[in-house]
Amino acid sequence: MITVCLWSQSITLSGKIIDKEGKPLIGAKISITDSTIQYSDSLGLYSIAIPKDRSFTISIQKNNFEPVEKIIESTSINLTQNFSLASLVNNDKIEYHSSLEPVIFVGKKQPSDLTSVELDVSHLNYMPSLGSGVEGLLNTFAVSTASELSSNYRVRGGNYDENLVYINGVEIYRPLTLRSGQQEGMSIINPNMVSTINFSAGGFESRYGDKMSSVLDITYKLPKEFETSLEASLLGGGITLGFVDNKDQNKQKLTGIVGARYRNTNLILNTFDGDTNFNPEYFDVQTFVQYKISSFWKLSFLGNYSSNHFKMEPKSREVEFGTLNNPIHLNVTYQGDEKDKYQTMNGTLALQFNPNAKWAFNLDTYAFHSKEKESFDITSAYRLYENDTETESSIPTFGIGGQVDHGRNNLDLLVAGLHLKTKYKISLNSNLEAGIQYQREDTRNLKNEWQVLDSLGYSIPRKFFPPGEIDNSDLVLNYHTAANNHLKANRITGYLQYTTKFLLKDDTRVLINTGIRGTYWDFNGETNLSPRAQIAVKPSWNLDMLFRFATGFYYQPPFYKEAMRLDGTLNKNIKSQRSLHFIVGNDFEFKMFKNRPFKLTTEIYYKKMDNLISYFIDNVRVIYTGENNSKGYAYGIDARLNGEFVPGAESWFSISYGRTEENIDGRGYIPRPTDPRLKLGLFFQDYMKIYPQLKASVNLVYASGLPNGAPLFTDPYQYQTKLSDYKRADIGLTYVFVDQFLNKAKKGSTWEKFKDFSIGLEIFNVFDIKNTISNQWIRDINSPQSIYYAVPNKLTGRFFNLKLNARF
Repeated sequence: MITVCLWSQSITLSGKIIDKEGKPLIGAKISITDSTIQYSDSLGLYSIAIPKDRSFTISIQKNNFEPVEKIIESTSINLTQNFSLASLVNNDKIEYHSSLEPVIFVGKKQPSDLTSVELDVSHLNYMPSLGSGVEGLLNTFAVSTASELSSNYRVRGGNYDENLVYINGVEIYRPLTLRSGQQEGMSIINPNMVSTINFSAGGFESRYGDKMSSVLDITYKLPKEFETSLEASLLGGGITLGFVDNKDQNKQKLTGIVGARYRNTNLILNTFDGDTNFNPEYFDVQTFVQYKISSFWKLSFLGNYSSNHFKMEPKSREVEFGTLNNPIHLNVTYQGDEKDKYQTMNGTLALQFNPNAKWAFNLDTYAFHSKEKESFDITSAYRLYENDTETESSIPTFGIGGQVDHGRNNLDLLVAGLHLKTKYKISLNSNLEAGIQYQREDTRNLKNEWQVLDSLGYSIPRKFFPPGEIDNSDLVLNYHTAANNHLKANRITGYLQYTTKFLLKDDTRVLINTGIRGTYWDFNGETNLSPRAQIAVKPSWNLDMLFRFATGFYYQPPFYKEAMRLDGTLNKNIKSQRSLHFIVGNDFEFKMFKNRPFKLTTEIYYKKMDNLISYFIDNVRVIYTGENNSKGYAYGIDARLNGEFVPGAESWFSISYGRTEENIDGRGYIPRPTDPRLKLGLFFQDYMKIYPQLKASVNLVYASGLPNGAPLFTDPYQYQTKLSDYKRADIGLTYVFVDQFLNKAKKGSTWEKFKDFSIGLEIFNVFDIKNTISNQWIRDINSPQSIYYAVPNKLTGRFFNLKLNARF
């Protein structure tokens, strides 16, 4: 199904970008497709590889200048094309009375945050992914997702709660009580509304918040004209509408985009092992609207409403596990059901003030409200069999018993606040940024959850009694968590950072960012200061290389979830977790395969962590002990090679190796529950040379198994084995009828009203490998130690999905 066309022909398009006065424009963006991008150098010159003998559209963009688009017919020889851009604002607003020239970092992408990588949004249309396209895109990078049904992910050994997510500069929160990917539904990020994606795996700037692992920074787009996009598949669909109040971009005041999505994963959940009735329904609607009050003032609103309803009624399950020498068969029957509801709302009203080209102010008023309800009563009865390896028949054992799980959990979370940010352009090469934020948190949690375990008629846990002795002990629950908490707290944060660029005598380019961030939470009365710094050096070598170094303290102040102990009480003495980052990186840009651009990015990292709050992992749920009883470290290396292995189609290969360990209560170092080890990822795009409308993409992931985990309320030092390795392959085949690059519709044709139209077939989990996400723990009283059997919980199987995308 996939043909690798590594030897397709290409030519070079070059020229110069100038303004109306004939002066060269530095750093103008020249793009053929979203993955073929170049920037003009200090003389306004550019050179970009293009396919020969084709018609395509070239776009030229530069801040404060009118963008230019032009259709070019390529031939079999190199072409030259110059462009002149008109200024959008008055000269007195864009000129600086200084002779200092801007320092430009020439390359495929100009660095904004020195540790971040900008990902191509166009890949979201073609990447086969069961979850959100954005998190699926990250999964082939230095990230491991928790489940193909979940938007949770792990970065360099951190857990799911250690990652920051921003949409339009506002931090996004997620529900706190989600247990599994099937409950979660959809990521809050609507991929059809995304304009840019920036991701940092550590060592990020002070303007970003207080988490220990990573930052995913999403910007939603504002349309330039009326547009509609539709998406439909066997799992659901969505519609996105973009609107403007005037076709003339210079006169537009009101612009906005609205997206609604519906998803039902019943078909894919039926690929799980066992007989279970599922009824999962997820719906959300989002909007981003901006009103230009004047040339200095802008008012915008970002809103989201999400509703997830999850119903599950398990019937039976048969699982084979164990080892080759000791295979075990488990047969379980169930009664009861689970009903969960999650409703979340986000709203941000932002006021922007730009009095001149040097000053910029932004005031955000935001609120997040989440109402979460879990209700389950599930009774199970099980029987364990040992398999006779010679006769392949099942041998009944004394491993019989039952289990009752009960839960009535309600959580109401309201977070609201104000965030004032300002940016001052000291010169063309230096910026000063600052911000202060006040946040009010109101959490109400009514929790009652317990579990009864029974084996051979005995309630567990219990003491072992020799045969013949009577057990008069009381009935004891395996665990019981009860809470009636109401936490009101105030949080204040602020940051100050300085960025500058300069040239050394040998024309070596240097970029430095340094800053400090402070936090205060009145629940525990703790104040933290986090100094952070990044430096980038681009030597004046013939080789196009950029060297980076980042360091700093990254505190993670506790939220309600981290402050709650296992018994449901709150720890008022809980402290912030802390991580000290050291990151060394290199970006090497080069050309191969007939002058096509490639980039190799490598990062080596070390993180020293203390005041850690130990935790258990249950599927995608992180259950904290509520105590700062651990310290640890993480180290590793990430490498990523991306480029056009096929002309006009970017692909990449990534490899990561890392380790993270912790020392709980001074008992010695053991792997953390999210210890990453080896990870390989491949995203490859292709099209037929003689029929470019037919596109194919492959998403391959291999990751070594995570630690086996430990049953809740047990000693993790006694459970130091590994889950099976994660192996997955997804394939997407797309036939493009119309797009805005190589397949524009001709005037008068049937497709003239469409900007994009494609139909695709997605094959998820091609090899039908049932990966393991966690364990269900079964106890057998047949032995004095009451052995726990780790029964693997498997993920989804093979699934075929039809998908339609249209934009007009």
